[in-house]
Amino acid sequence: MNFDGKRVLITGSSRGIGREIARQFAANGARVAVHYGHDEASARVTRDALDGDGHSIHGGDMADADAVRALVDGAASALGGLDILVNNAGIYHEHDIPAMDYAAWGAVWSRTLAVNLVGSANAIFCAVPHMMAAGGGRVVNVSSRGAFRGEPTAPAYGASKAGMNAMGQSLAVALAPHNIFVATVAPGFVQTDMAADILDSERGAAIREQSPLGRVATPEEVAYTVLFLAAEQTAFLTGCIVDVNGASYLRS
Repeated sequence: MNFDGKRVLITGSSRGIGREIARQFAANGARVAVHYGHDEASARVTRDALDGDGHSIHGGDMADADAVRALVDGAASALGGLDILVNNAGIYHEHDIPAMDYAAWGAVWSRTLAVNLVGSANAIFCAVPHMMAAGGGRVVNVSSRGAFRGEPTAPAYGASKAGMNAMGQSLAVALAPHNIFVATVAPGFVQTDMAADILDSERGAAIREQSPLGRVATPEEVAYTVLFLAAEQTAFLTGCIVDVNGASYLRS
């Protein structure tokens, strides 16, 4: 997978899966715009560790439509255009109905959908003119196994990822005439900072046992799949949703 000269924006790439996606793109020749929501220091660590040069960092709240526009336009300006967008930014908050009041419930739903789903949709909208100017592009959305199996203690998260799946399929059809192709990766649990509290708790062993491999995914495995779907050779996979869950949840 050769991405020489490709210009890539990865949301939520200051750490975890996003950091590894950035690393692999840079290792394969791309110039990368690293996005962070609030941790600029970690974003600088990501950028400074990337192979090659010409990389940049950009902050912005994915729940803020104006900030998303500034992020995308700023990344395109820094990179000299935009060929690939990876919608990786996301938040996860458990919100068990018996344990919260109505106001807290509504706040979690609003924030989760705003960041995970609407923020990703806005990023795509803002990226499309830059991709059209470049003759086409790729969008890869990072969804979740939770979109299919459900998230009983985090239903807003599951709903946001199910919405991302549907959005990706709709936009794959809408954007294909413009030579812009859209695919989605749906990981299960991944060994990241975001999942560490759960995986290191008493629930961790049971989660690992959900897969016949007896473990969860690594960020490297998810990132490799993202790059595969962003490659020039996989345009005919547009509209697909690829599971990366170690057979912990099977669907047909």
